[in-house]
Parts: sequence; structure tokens; C-alpha cells
Amino acid sequence: QVQVVESGGGLVQAGGSLRLSCTASGSILSINAMGWYRQAPGKQRVWVARLTSGGSTNYADSVQGRFTISRDNAENTVYLQMNSLKPEDTGVYYCNLVDGPYNMHYWGKGTLVTVSS
Repeated sequence: QVQVVESGGGLVQAGGSLRLSCTASGSILSINAMGWYRQAPGKQRVWVARLTSGGSTNYADSVQGRFTISRDNAENTVYLQMNSLKPEDTGVYYCNLVDGPYNMHYWGKGTLVTVSS
């Protein structure tokens, strides 16, 4: 089994910063990519950022220039540094792991980020 665990959420004022962490463990074959999604209250889960095994990064337009995804390969950990936070960034942030030759997807349970205006 593969476990994915997020941490680092919390309450922050608009303009502030937070750093989320996600650690994968268990029977990992080979990490193809790790990324972050978020789900605002009453809305669908949407993609936020992705980091591939080759080091490529991609960001949703809504967070480009404000969020940075990075990793610690030795710890199978990915981070999401979130700066200049806006109230619309509020939501549950989920970590996604894409693993192995069949691109299996694994999800964490999420961490709540609340940005107050």
C-alpha cells in the first residue's frame, strides 16, 4: 500500500504565506509526478501544481507566480509554498502521487487552508 499524508494547512490573512508538505510512503514503485489539487467549499476539486520526476513544474494560471512546488527526493516529499494568498485560495488541498509504470494515482486526505480577507 501507498500512503500520502499532507500537512501545513491553517488560517492565514490575505497576503500571507503558508507552506504545505506532502510525504509519500509504503510500496512506492517509482514516482512519476506529485502534485497538488484543491477543492473550495461547494466546488469541484481542481488542479493547482505539478512536479514531475524529471523536475518539470506546471501551475494553474490562478496560482502562477504566487505558488512554488518543490521536492525532497530523499524523503519522497513535495512542498507547496504559497505566497500572496487570496481568499479565493481557500479550500482543502490534496496531494496526488502518480506512481509506477501504470501511472497509479494515490491521494491524501487533504489539509484545510483558510484565507481570511
